[in-house]
Amino acid sequence: MRIFVTGASGWIGSATTAELLKAGHQVVGLARSDESAAKLEAVGAEVRRGDLDDLDGLRAGAADSDGVIHLGYKHIFTPAGMAEGARADGVAITTIGEALEGTGKPFVIASGVIGLAQGRFATEDDQPDPAAHPRSANAAATLAFAGRGVRAAVVRFAPTVHGKGDYGFMAALVDIARRSGVSGYPADGSNRWPAVHVTDAAALVRMVAEEAPAGTSWHAVAEEGVTTREIAEAIGRALDLPVKSVPAEHFEWLAMFFAMDAPVTSEKTQQTLGWKPTGPGLIADLDAGSYTS
Repeated sequence: MRIFVTGASGWIGSATTAELLKAGHQVVGLARSDESAAKLEAVGAEVRRGDLDDLDGLRAGAADSDGVIHLGYKHIFTPAGMAEGARADGVAITTIGEALEGTGKPFVIASGVIGLAQGRFATEDDQPDPAAHPRSANAAATLAFAGRGVRAAVVRFAPTVHGKGDYGFMAALVDIARRSGVSGYPADGSNRWPAVHVTDAAALVRMVAEEAPAGTSWHAVAEEGVTTREIAEAIGRALDLPVKSVPAEHFEWLAMFFAMDAPVTSEKTQQTLGWKPTGPGLIADLDAGSYTS
């Protein structure tokens, strides 16, 4: 397939682009900078210049493809920034979905698993409350295109998609530990944090684009819940820092997220699609120095 990918040069996008090319697909990656364009060209992808606000470009990229994988997102971790990111994402999703309407082509977007359920393992059958976070409403809007002739599907990623080069939550926790001199965990550290290696996440995105039915949600989760104490201990080992329980404010903008108990299962995803994660686990990645060497 000729697949248009937004966010193609990003953390998950780069791995997904490599996975798609390896499987014999043609990738057209959206690039907003010369650096991103060069990165895509270097691995054999075609480049479409533009960004998520270039609606004409999104529309043309979708129309000129056999399907779309939407991984691009404006990550701005302030209340106003998060609202703007969700708004721009919703407009982009509507634009792409309308361009694919009636074609039966795949349209795969990225979403998350945090907040799907409370006090139990979240499953693929759980649907987020659109009022809980603006991005949840965007996932619901994507799935609605299944009734408009689009093979729309959502891949919900673990909050940590880890590996060497990751600049997300784990990198932020390592940075906080370095600056504070303490590798901390919230409360007693028993709350659970799902994780997946970036290569496994990319493999799942490819599989969903290739074969997932319309209107379905899938979980890119390899480890259902690593405890925050285990994570803190691994960071402490890597940086030779003391490990202890700390107040929520220690985690700065991560405080709300890292204090959640958010176990998630991917049993249905694995059984239905035959997805089998093979990459290293989160603790193994931390012990190997992927975030600290």
